Amino acid sequence: MEFRGELQRAAAEFGTPLTEEQAEQFSLYYDLLLEWNGKMNLTAITEPREVAAKHVVDSLSAFDGTLFREGVRVVDVGSGAGFPGLALKIYFPSMEIVLLDSLQKRVKFLETVVSALGLSGVSCVHGRAEEAARRKEYREQFDLALARAVARLSVLAEYTLPFVRVGGSLLALKGARYAEEMAEAEQAAKILGGGKPAAKAVKLPGLDDGRAVVRITKERPTPKAYPRKSGTPEKKPLGGDVRIKEAEA
Repeated sequence: MEFRGELQRAAAEFGTPLTEEQAEQFSLYYDLLLEWNGKMNLTAITEPREVAAKHVVDSLSAFDGTLFREGVRVVDVGSGAGFPGLALKIYFPSMEIVLLDSLQKRVKFLETVVSALGLSGVSCVHGRAEEAARRKEYREQFDLALARAVARLSVLAEYTLPFVRVGGSLLALKGARYAEEMAEAEQAAKILGGGKPAAKAVKLPGLDDGRAVVRITKERPTPKAYPRKSGTPEKKPLGGDVRIKEAEA
């Protein structure tokens, strides 16, 4: 009950109040997160108040009613424990979402949560972004791509923009250095068919750590050469030689 109360307070304060059904679903999600976290490393954040703000409400910060319409097709790249994709699915059930992760154990966790919560319109897929983005059923087939704590924006753009249709968007949840990452990623975004990155600053309940949701709109098809083979985007980022993986949470 402690987590449910913390979450309901934080979500209401942020402006994304939850229904009783959503609060119950997030509570079950939290219980499963703790249970599975004892068997594998899903998250270092487990305290109820921190999970409520830093995981769930942070995920909901990506919600935009002008982008999330009924039947919107979404891919969550590097979904991990399901943030932000699964959290947004609970909040906005009418989306169709693919939760993509490179580790089979995490995919099994996501499948367990989806089944326990009785969610429909969710596919949990095991695979690397560099490979999945070349599959016909995924390439430029999504209205939105989501990513959180996966890579620097210049690298992340190559992982995600190939999934997005022209006119769609990448929504990247970023930490305090988001402005620096945006400037660094401009060239990469352009090469991959994206426009100039734009940011929406985020203030989470009880925190003041300079977060933002960065949006890159897809303006042109991604050239067939991208994404490059697995490992290359990180080793040789487009538009620079940045090799720093972020660890935001």
